[in-house]
Amino acid sequence: MEHYDLTIIGTGSGNSIPDPSVDPRYASMRVAICEEGTFGGTCLNVGCIPTKMFVYAAEVAETMRNSSRYGIESSIDKVRWPDIVSRVFGRIDPIAAGGESYKRGLDNVTVYASHTRFGPTQPDGRYTLRTEAGDEFTSDRVVIAAGSRVRIPPAIAECGVHYETSDTIMRIPALPEHLVIVGGGFIAAEFAHVFSSLGVHVTIVVRGDGLLTHCDAAICHPFTALAAKKWDLRTHENVIGSHQDGDRIVLELDDGKTLSADMLLVATGRVPNGDRLDAELAGVQVEDGMVVVDEYQRTTARGIYSLGDVSSAYQLKHVANHEMRVVRHNLLKDWDYTAAMTKSDHRFVPAAVFTEPQIATVGLTESEAIEAGHDIVVKVQRYGDTAYGWAMEDEHGIVKLIGDRATGKILGAHLMGYQASSLIQPIIQAMSFGQTAKEVATGQYWIHPALSEVIENALLGLV
Repeated sequence: MEHYDLTIIGTGSGNSIPDPSVDPRYASMRVAICEEGTFGGTCLNVGCIPTKMFVYAAEVAETMRNSSRYGIESSIDKVRWPDIVSRVFGRIDPIAAGGESYKRGLDNVTVYASHTRFGPTQPDGRYTLRTEAGDEFTSDRVVIAAGSRVRIPPAIAECGVHYETSDTIMRIPALPEHLVIVGGGFIAAEFAHVFSSLGVHVTIVVRGDGLLTHCDAAICHPFTALAAKKWDLRTHENVIGSHQDGDRIVLELDDGKTLSADMLLVATGRVPNGDRLDAELAGVQVEDGMVVVDEYQRTTARGIYSLGDVSSAYQLKHVANHEMRVVRHNLLKDWDYTAAMTKSDHRFVPAAVFTEPQIATVGLTESEAIEAGHDIVVKVQRYGDTAYGWAMEDEHGIVKLIGDRATGKILGAHLMGYQASSLIQPIIQAMSFGQTAKEVATGQYWIHPALSEVIENALLGLV
């Protein structure tokens, strides 16, 4: 039976751990890498990267569609969907293939292109792993980086209708006329933005009272109002059944209504893959599909670490990358000597939604800050009240900052507007390094008349 020093299950962020150019000590290890899908994981193949390439095409279309307000007449003659798809995956697919080829070319790495599960642990403590292709091998240490999968509500999954998910919809051969999206989170919002910008009639069905309800109220409420003007937004409606009517899909709603469209996108979130690994056989605790880890990314089984979506509630690539660096460091330390280990830092995890307008957030919402007992000060700064925002004639962009009155530190930031995902970065940095709002606002130059002045003015509002 083959034996390895290290086995990595999944080739998203975990794939970067045994990179000898980063840490040459991994070059001397025998490493097994297990991947049942496409090399590179969710982000590269069906997540962050391709979706943002589609988003960029949508932004070009939106810019042309709204150009007349600036005295420029333009029109969109045609959307060449196959060319958009080709542009995206013509760049991404070679990267995924190249990543696999590179790993297969390393003398110390063996790639198993199959779903892999744990088997009973050997008497000497070595972990047993089995692939669906019939391979069996052992390993001293294991990193579980198996990611997540799409969640499909039973009312759709059990009815036999054809549906798309975020894993499949970017490769459809042609644009639908009418797309129904079930779900109200960031995946649903981003795809609604993409397809509506490219001329598709979009309907969104959500159980709650709006979109992006995890965001601060100052963001989710106005965003929902803007979305309702662009898309057919159905709130407080739950899908209880579905059926196929020829080429069309019919959704049955709990208020007795039906909704028919020629394409259905299910965007109701993702679930961790921890329940598909038989990890309990190795002594790894799994709760609701999520691998349980401590602050060092250690599981409950000695020598087994986990990172990314399979063990993190955040399901964000930048979090998985951070946890990967922690695991890469800690794997080379004694399991019991935590003083030499690095802890994961999840204090200020930012997130962004690449819609129009963009959303970006970090830290506590206003309600969370109050619930936590902080004496808060709040500043809401409009884009349009700064020089560049005025030049843009921006009507919707805002920056909301929440500060602690006693310490002057920033507790949370919530942005909606042009390039919000980039503008929030100085706030992330300030929170991460413990700077006060006054230090950030007054301790540096802010370029005038750059849009970043909206951050400066918001910070000054907390001082």
